[in-house]
Amino acid sequence: MSETPRLRYRFITGTDDQAFCERVSTALDEGYVLHGSPALTYDGTRVVTGQAVVLPTPADGSVQNA
Repeated sequence: MSETPRLRYRFITGTDDQAFCERVSTALDEGYVLHGSPALTYDGTRVVTGQAVVLPTPADGSVQNA
């Protein structure tokens, strides 16, 4: 069974809580790096957080498939 290739870019969103931090931490453990600052907004009930993560590309410009 072949694995689904990882996306080079992901935008992770969720409530600003431990579960969100764990999702971002998992992405970092998988080789992603943070891209830009986190985004925060308030939807009238809760704080919603977003963080972009990207897979680094090799210096030669080839696409990384994991």
